[in-house]
Amino acid sequence: MIADESLDEKINYEVAANYWSKIPATVDGMLVGFGYVTKTDIEGSEKFLKSLFKSESSLNRERALDCGAGIGRITKNLLVKFFNKVDLVEQDQKFIQEAEKSIGAHENVGEFFNTGLQNLELVHKYDVIWCQWVLGYLTDDDLIKFFKKCVGHLKSNGVIVVKENLTSKGGVELDEEDSSVTRSYSVMHDVFKAADLKCVKELKQNNFPKFLYPVMMFALRPVT
Repeated sequence: MIADESLDEKINYEVAANYWSKIPATVDGMLVGFGYVTKTDIEGSEKFLKSLFKSESSLNRERALDCGAGIGRITKNLLVKFFNKVDLVEQDQKFIQEAEKSIGAHENVGEFFNTGLQNLELVHKYDVIWCQWVLGYLTDDDLIKFFKKCVGHLKSNGVIVVKENLTSKGGVELDEEDSSVTRSYSVMHDVFKAADLKCVKELKQNNFPKFLYPVMMFALRPVT
């Protein structure tokens, strides 16, 4: 079983949605006061994505999905540079409105899905499904279900990319204010295994302030 599963069961989707409803639709809001790390974050993500294109030679650039997209920070600064079409998933309508305004009429932007990941119904197949700083808002059970749903909408050579904070203390830590959890490296891998996913590449995000959580990037593919 996944360690400390009782903590993830304390996640409350209504509490989380209410928390984010009060957060301003800005880069600083999306990064909870640490907007100054966005350049470093995007640079790290771009390095990881380029390494995937190099090592996973069959990975295509047709369509990507930005999960928990917020105001479109990752889509605008990263994904539209590499993919012909990028869809965005975001449960807060004001963030979607800001994303549409911020990104503008970009030909590479596809559809917006106004829903939480626990309720997401996918309609397209993707080369890359990008999940960053959002999976801590899902219980273990819903996260595993989400991953399995993603597998069904990956192209045959597609990958799921996960970029998340990790606790260095082991197990799981609960943030009651926004009703989210931070999982450890081993717990994340337990979740991947439970969802029948294998990690084909991973990389630590460098050059973040030392007082922040460590951040890891994982590229996942189905075991079978």
